[in-house]
Amino acid sequence: MLAVIYGLFNEGYGASGGADLIRRSLCDEAIRLGRLLVELMPDEPEARGLLSVMLLHNARRAARLDSDGDLVTLEDQDRRLWDRTAIDEGCAVLDQAIRLRLPGPYQLLAAIAACHATAPSSEETDWIEISALYGRLEEINPSPVVALNRAVAVAMADGPSVGLSLIDEIERSGALRGYYLLPATRADLLRRLGRGSAARAAYQEALGLAPTDAERRYLTRRLTDVSEDP
Repeated sequence: MLAVIYGLFNEGYGASGGADLIRRSLCDEAIRLGRLLVELMPDEPEARGLLSVMLLHNARRAARLDSDGDLVTLEDQDRRLWDRTAIDEGCAVLDQAIRLRLPGPYQLLAAIAACHATAPSSEETDWIEISALYGRLEEINPSPVVALNRAVAVAMADGPSVGLSLIDEIERSGALRGYYLLPATRADLLRRLGRGSAARAAYQEALGLAPTDAERRYLTRRLTDVSEDP
């Protein structure tokens, strides 16, 4: 049941296809169901963890698209648009879950979301803590998507070259073949390393795989901003 509700939320928060990246009604319905689940299962910490992670992500929803409907990455979002009431509630619900002393993957996801939501700025984000939380999540609930997210966190904590080596491992495994965020992440790390030609090739690959118009427009802008190597 928890996975079904989280899947509903994720489809609303980042649609798997179509013109619209965000489907607000799906996000709201998933949160409603999450609250109901907590009422029905008050002693289940993962139900609270699920509600927490949805509240914390949804709190940033208004800043994810600009006035033209284009994607704004977490790094560039206007944090004044974040819903501080929802962030406070999400953190409080996470604290309630933690006090039940039965850790699980949704609580770890919520803890990661809380690190982002409570950071005063992108530069002040505790990437070391986030990479450690992803490491723990990968231990108890391994998946290639978790590994990719951990690679991003490691890149931010330890440098893009370290993260890129982890991306290489994921790519060699073939587990995320056809998943646009893999080449998109590779492209961003290559861009940060000043490897323009390789970054452009990775952005072009990601562009061909991106599922929504907003994501394709974002990748097109990135591609335009990156120059070939001299």
